[in-house]
Amino acid sequence: MDLLALADFNLVARHGGFGRAARAADRPKATLSRRVAELEAALNLRLFERGARILKLTEEGRALHERTETLLAELNETAAAIASGGAKPRGRLRISAPLLFSQVAMGKLAAEFAAKHPEVRLEVTTEDRGVDMVEEGYDLVIRVNPQTDESLVGRVFLRDRLVVVSSPGLERPAADRTVPAVERGPGGGDAWQVRAPGGGSRIAFEPILRLSSLIMVRDAVRAGVGAGCLPISLVSHDLAAGTLVHWGDVDGPDIALWTLYPSRRLLSARVSAFLGHLKQAFPKGTPDELAAYMGA
Repeated sequence: MDLLALADFNLVARHGGFGRAARAADRPKATLSRRVAELEAALNLRLFERGARILKLTEEGRALHERTETLLAELNETAAAIASGGAKPRGRLRISAPLLFSQVAMGKLAAEFAAKHPEVRLEVTTEDRGVDMVEEGYDLVIRVNPQTDESLVGRVFLRDRLVVVSSPGLERPAADRTVPAVERGPGGGDAWQVRAPGGGSRIAFEPILRLSSLIMVRDAVRAGVGAGCLPISLVSHDLAAGTLVHWGDVDGPDIALWTLYPSRRLLSARVSAFLGHLKQAFPKGTPDELAAYMGA
């Protein structure tokens, strides 16, 4: 594929017409039209619907534009960085991160990163929903146990595990009894299956509070209204201080925090720098490291 023709196609798509693109780039309109036509012929695809007064991307043209515009920008950025003697991180870096990780660690991480890389304009959005990285313009997303997505690549940078805890004044129920519980969100279960030194056991519970944030759940459990199921990193300081007691580890897979980015993009200096920043903050990726980072 002719990268120059692809660049001209993206120029026209970005400006919404050959005339506007020609004026913006100070290029002949006829040249842009010819280069786009050559690209369409090479791909055997119509990329624009051409009307008397309007130029509109076809579905194939829109897909090509969305996939290649950022790629070409990063190619130009990489070439410019190499030409200037190094790939120093600079420019805008957009990250989407889950709510709990953002609340307990992302503010500090972002501040440290900004101090280390002053030419990067970091923007962090907090949300637990799945995002379309290309459509919504994210460079990197952080997610908990994400579903497999063949269009993304990534790595685990932190692991955590769930534990059942309560305040010291709340007794663990007998096998035939239920315990009042604080749950996050709509819930759906009625018991926790836990691993403990004496063997596994089932703890039946009756929700008395449903809260939207795990920090709110922890604070309510601290207040003694019920037991709760929480990440160990969020309660390790309370367990060490005796303000909460440990009833057992939840039987199930660990929590894995992933960094994800589109597999068809060059890994920019900005993304590489942030991945390195996470590795420096959590070199082993353990719950104890996250707890220590929050408490530091």
